[in-house]
Amino acid sequence: MATILDGDALAARLREDLRGSVERLADAGVRPGLATVHMGDDPAAESYVELKQRDCAELGIDGTHVDLDPDAPASTLHDVLADLNADPTVHGILIQDDVPDHVDWQAAVRRIDPEKDVDGLHPENVGRLVAGEPRFVPCTPLGIQRLLAEYGIGIAGADVVVVNRSMIVGKPLAALLTQRGDGGDATLTVCHSRTADLVAKIRDADVLVVAVDSPGFLDGSMVSEGTTVIDVGIGRVPADTERGYELVGDVDAESVAPKADYFAPVPGGVGPMTRVMLHNNTVEAARRQTDVATGE
Repeated sequence: MATILDGDALAARLREDLRGSVERLADAGVRPGLATVHMGDDPAAESYVELKQRDCAELGIDGTHVDLDPDAPASTLHDVLADLNADPTVHGILIQDDVPDHVDWQAAVRRIDPEKDVDGLHPENVGRLVAGEPRFVPCTPLGIQRLLAEYGIGIAGADVVVVNRSMIVGKPLAALLTQRGDGGDATLTVCHSRTADLVAKIRDADVLVVAVDSPGFLDGSMVSEGTTVIDVGIGRVPADTERGYELVGDVDAESVAPKADYFAPVPGGVGPMTRVMLHNNTVEAARRQTDVATGE
């Protein structure tokens, strides 16, 4: 049976470290500030924002949230971003990606000051990552890398297969894990909807990352013995809960866990790591923008 990669436990320890960093910044008169912007109507995205802002309060980060009418013109979002860019108390900015059809999300991301782009998705920050000189690493890839390191899962020379080619997961994860040095030197295969013989590629993986948002997509028949499986998918299935559903990933844990050596489940695996990496990037942004050392 697979060893479970406990993102909740690791994230809790990392939050304690971040509290110390926030306190040292506070001693220097700086309080890190994170602004979240939501212009969609996806309840899941609303829940994510609530969690991020709750984490801010627990860590001592000054959290600001801007909720915009999805029917408003794109210029409304652009104006908000301009105001946040100009606000010296806001050190990090992120936009939830469930924007309405008339808004170009990537164009909006390009309007964020790269020094405040704590999601690491501005083209300048993506380019720095690919060049091996990252400013901010996108939060989910960074969380995956830290989770693998925590459990001593070596990826140098390993075949890592990522079933996702998005700018949020697949592309930056490929750039991150192929860097030279600790946490890198992997051999990456990025798969997607047009990949030929996807199952064969999945079976060749030493480390498999799945993020297709399709509950039950990956079952035990598709993976080889001894694989490390990282579930990044988010889906909902009806359940007898207060919300009427429960969050699930892309992996059928019941059939995959007995074959895998390590398994990061949903919930409790990558999700909490993504959030703590966001706040880690925010604290780093505050350090950079105020030129305050925290003794680390």
